[in-house]
Amino acid sequence: MCRPALGANKMKQKRRDFITRTGLAAAGLLIHRGAMAGAEDFPVVRIPESQRKFRSQTVEETITRIKTKLKDKELAWLFENCFPNTLDTTVNFSIKNGRPDTFVITGDIHAMWLRDSTAQVWPYLPLAGKDGELKQLIAGVINRQTECILIDPYANAFNDGPGHSEWLKDHTDMKPELHERKWELDSLCYPVRLAYHYWKLTGDTSCFDQRWQSAARLIISTCKEQQRKKVKGPYRFGRTTSWSTDTVPGNGYGNNTRPVGLIHSIFRPSDDATQYPFLIPSNLFAILSFRQLAEISETVLKDTVFAKECRDLAAEVETAVLRYGIVTHPRFGKIYAMEVDGFGNALFQDDANVPNLLSLPYLGVLKSSDPLYKNTRKFVLSDSNPYFFKGSAAEGLGSPHTLVNQIWPMGIIMRAMTSTDDAEILAQLGFLRKTHADTGFMHESFDKDNASAFTRKWFAWANTLFGELILRIEKERPHLFNKL
Repeated sequence: MCRPALGANKMKQKRRDFITRTGLAAAGLLIHRGAMAGAEDFPVVRIPESQRKFRSQTVEETITRIKTKLKDKELAWLFENCFPNTLDTTVNFSIKNGRPDTFVITGDIHAMWLRDSTAQVWPYLPLAGKDGELKQLIAGVINRQTECILIDPYANAFNDGPGHSEWLKDHTDMKPELHERKWELDSLCYPVRLAYHYWKLTGDTSCFDQRWQSAARLIISTCKEQQRKKVKGPYRFGRTTSWSTDTVPGNGYGNNTRPVGLIHSIFRPSDDATQYPFLIPSNLFAILSFRQLAEISETVLKDTVFAKECRDLAAEVETAVLRYGIVTHPRFGKIYAMEVDGFGNALFQDDANVPNLLSLPYLGVLKSSDPLYKNTRKFVLSDSNPYFFKGSAAEGLGSPHTLVNQIWPMGIIMRAMTSTDDAEILAQLGFLRKTHADTGFMHESFDKDNASAFTRKWFAWANTLFGELILRIEKERPHLFNKL
């Protein structure tokens, strides 16, 4: 979700020093509050229409509708900027071999992450049924993800064809098509999520061709391989770096674990190395993904044998999560751990990157009313979580990826997405309105006391996710539009 925007260690130091406000962002102009004071309307910060990568009439109509309904003009302006940002700036659509193909960059990094590309187009899925071009664009993402998985199921990020990544000298089996090869379990779950819901919402099964079926089998075999029941498997990773979470202990295999049926994830969705390789939110996400693969295989492809293999793996991992992933916190009692090792060790923490513990209802893994989730959520949003920060600018989840005291808008958005309380949702909207640093866009993170000290001014996932939040409120809690 969120990777080092500037790459090498020297550049990471620049990021940590918050050298982020130099010149114009590709996502939009940097606007100062003084320039807006007294203005009847907010400035135009979307890139000019002639420079936009893709235009959807349905998306434009959605923007117009929300601007009419939403009384808070600043939030309406943020929606207008953020919701179309993926389409405006990050997609490259074409027809290849007679099929749609869409390469999606994250924003300021010119590479396609399996996770981010799914999340970036996800909010447009409900519109695809009445917009044929948008439907083709999303089908193109599914097709491109299929090709990426077939190139290497262990890679998290890809170039648009063979290239020369800055990480080509990583100590792993790099290929020219790869931007980065960090094994993250959720990277194989997100493409399943997109393909499954695309099918459910549009009825289109054209993506489920032989190559997609090969990729689906590769997903299952890779996850089984990473259960490491007898051997560690072929995947190892190392990087010559002084940034500790950018490389892997245990000679590239991660810290030691007991083979209990859980699936290893050597990196988190933040692209940071795990402390304990059994990442529980990703294992829970995988259980759902395996069952979605089973349904597609059984209903669409009539492959009951593979469907059973998927369901059996889901059941095995679920049993292991229930036994090893639920731990007792001294203050909150029974909760999900973020990471475990099968030996009884657990990490009491959460991270703003999704999947995380906070996001489980959003992903469809369980319901917000689930007692265990409610307990876990209380922990996540408390001072017992070392990466929940409170400051004069806002409060919210952060990540070790951006060190301490940095709040992620994504964490604020996900808190609102998973809340059942109007006051809590309104409070999160207030934080988001207050902390965009006069840019009109969401960022990766910002200092808890100074929202102008932010990282990644062009981060399309966070932008589109904000748009998704506003649309969810319109659908589920429209009365809140009158309280803003």
